Amino acid sequence: MSGFDPTSTEPISIDTFAFRRFRVTVSVGPDAGLSRVADEPEFSMGTSPSNQLVLTDPTVSRHHCVIEAHGRGFRLKDLGSTNGTRLGAIHVEAVSLTQEVTFQLGTSYIKFEPLDETVNAPLSSGVTFGSVLGRSPAMRRIFAMLPRIATSDSTVLIEGETGTGKTLLAEAIHQSSPRKNGPFVVVDCASIPPTLVESELFGHERGSFTGAHTQHRGAFEQASGGTIFLDEIGELPLDVQPKLLRVIEHRAIRRIGGGQPIPLDVRVMAATNRDLRQEVNAGGFRTDLYYRLNVVRILVPPLRERREDVPLLIEHFYRQFAREGDMSGPPRALIDSLARNPWQGNVRELRAAVERALLLGDPGAFGEQTEAPGTADALPDLPVDLTVPFRVAKQRVLDHFERIYLTEILRRAHGSVTRAARLGRMDRNYLRERLRRLDIQTPRDSD
Repeated sequence: MSGFDPTSTEPISIDTFAFRRFRVTVSVGPDAGLSRVADEPEFSMGTSPSNQLVLTDPTVSRHHCVIEAHGRGFRLKDLGSTNGTRLGAIHVEAVSLTQEVTFQLGTSYIKFEPLDETVNAPLSSGVTFGSVLGRSPAMRRIFAMLPRIATSDSTVLIEGETGTGKTLLAEAIHQSSPRKNGPFVVVDCASIPPTLVESELFGHERGSFTGAHTQHRGAFEQASGGTIFLDEIGELPLDVQPKLLRVIEHRAIRRIGGGQPIPLDVRVMAATNRDLRQEVNAGGFRTDLYYRLNVVRILVPPLRERREDVPLLIEHFYRQFAREGDMSGPPRALIDSLARNPWQGNVRELRAAVERALLLGDPGAFGEQTEAPGTADALPDLPVDLTVPFRVAKQRVLDHFERIYLTEILRRAHGSVTRAARLGRMDRNYLRERLRRLDIQTPRDSD
């Protein structure tokens, strides 16, 4: 498109996202003759009532498989079912579908038919929601739904790979909600020792167990009047899950060692890098808790599936890390160079790459150009040992910077990894990984 600037944050005119409809029909099995037409980009099949195609075949799993419609066609994906998904004699985990085909779920056979019809879903005209950025149709479709989601008090489940920005999205929903003046409390379920999970969530009374020297208000109490965000909910131990279910259903907690229940006024949001339907099939996550969390489901696609967002994100991170007063924006060579990467680590990996390019002034990150913003004259005064290979010296400089930066941000956060991650606008898991690698000691993370 002539004159199109991929880094612009101006509203864009395309306001709908079109995907092709398809029909599935049970040709063989207890439900033979049952037929459904897809009205959403994801269509699920299984025995659970939450599926679009609900089957009664006992050899079919609760959440057996899904068909996803995308720009290149359709994808059939098994959800870790017990008896598998088959195309003829082939057991498939994920396969592209381009034409009419019959596949097998347990002892049932399902006919798939693409239709010459499309569904147009509304897109946001903007490329931001709070601090979340996205120019791609997938992200703008999410943005179009978020104002209505934010004004409700419904429980939200955010799914997506590590590094896609689930926490940022949850905070943006909170900041756009009637609860924005209340607390936004983040609980990283993956980082709490199993023996402390119940205490961290629900609190405890003094003397309720060895080491409980004082009363402790749990995360749910701390979030009263606001939002609690349960990150990596798929890591929650099985024995704690029914207790969490009761709290979500009754909006009341009972501290460990406590007597009377304490009523709560709190909205619940949760996130996971897993597909919880697969965890339910595997017995690692309770079905009833999944249904209670899955009131509103938001699936954040990986960065490799929304390439249109890469230039916009590079622009954002470049301005974030550039020297004060530098309004030049990222060089085209940097955008072109980084846009070619697959970004398996998603937005978090891209952010680190832009920061590294600015910090080191590495010409390699800018394609063929020989000079880049942050040349040797502008580099911070970091130690460089010219007797070692370039890559070794480069990593030492980066480690030296990270150690100084992370030590200082932890000091300002009074040792809390959660607060430090917020101050540095970093993902907590990534921050913990860097702290471990650099052997920077931290006290137990708490808020």
